[in-house]
Amino acid sequence: MLRFQLPEQKKLTQEMVIPIRWGDMDAMGHVNNTIYFRYFETIRIAWFDSIGCRPDPLGQGPVIVNAFCSFIRQLEYPGEVLARHYVAHAGRTSFDTYMTLERTDQPGVIYTEGGVGRLSEAEIRAAAGLDPRPRVVAPLRRAAACAPAPAWSPPGASSSTGRGRRPRCAD
Repeated sequence: MLRFQLPEQKKLTQEMVIPIRWGDMDAMGHVNNTIYFRYFETIRIAWFDSIGCRPDPLGQGPVIVNAFCSFIRQLEYPGEVLARHYVAHAGRTSFDTYMTLERTDQPGVIYTEGGVGRLSEAEIRAAAGLDPRPRVVAPLRRAAACAPAPAWSPPGASSSTGRGRRPRCAD
């Protein structure tokens, strides 16, 4: 069975709780496989927002070179997903992001893990005849390097839920 493994050396950069909606399910009674990628997108964009690097609709920003998802257990409605976002392999012009999904009522039990590999912008900028120097990847890489790990606690615990905004790093 083909299954991508998340690297051991990765930095936790964002956590958030995402509700499982009735409409996320398919005819088989579990969350449709396309929705897992939507959950990945939701946490990735939340991370961009939290560090002040919102994607630009005019085309400035990192480009997804590939994406993968390993379905380990089926998610079902009702419930909430704890999504965790990680960064690894940060280079000068690209980096990899990884995500895990677990139910909030089953802390520590990974239902899905995946990634968006090689978020890059230099290659695309060069192909478009633009200055290939990265304008977005460098700030994202800096933010990932200095961001403290977010805190999330299972329901009923006394600490924060991890749903708030994270502090932005100084340049």
